[in-house]
Amino acid sequence: MSDDNGTPDPAAGPRPEPIRFFGTTWVEHSDGYRARRIGVAVGSLAAAAVACLVLRFAYEGLQIAAVEGLVSTLMTVMFAICSALAFRNTWESFGKRPDPDRQASLRGLLAIGFVGSLLAYFFRSLTEAPGEKLHREEYETAREQYAKRTKRRSGNPSKKRRTP
Repeated sequence: MSDDNGTPDPAAGPRPEPIRFFGTTWVEHSDGYRARRIGVAVGSLAAAAVACLVLRFAYEGLQIAAVEGLVSTLMTVMFAICSALAFRNTWESFGKRPDPDRQASLRGLLAIGFVGSLLAYFFRSLTEAPGEKLHREEYETAREQYAKRTKRRSGNPSKKRRTP
């Protein structure tokens, strides 16, 4: 408590969880939040473009090696499916906390489909900081619960009505 009147200390209570590249600027959309969102969008799109270029070099390497058509087709299909699954998994993780065990089992698949994760990050950063909605919901819930707890504790206990 900040004083004898029972008012809560503004520094006490829940603190917002920082988001990668944004820190806690997502709470008030301050300190260059918009510029950071633009930077994250451009950076993730550029990284996805470079990743696609690297995958193209790998595909051309298979053509130079003169492998069968089936192998190059399987590689293309594998990267497409893994990228789609990585996009979906990353997109869903912006709305709810992912299960750590599931994430551990999908680690290899997500590594192969990294282009999908980068694209999910790009699309989400067009509207908000990736994960902002989830963090905001959790932060607001924590603040409401803290306010309820401090409201119950505040006040002068000698002035409360007692029931016989």
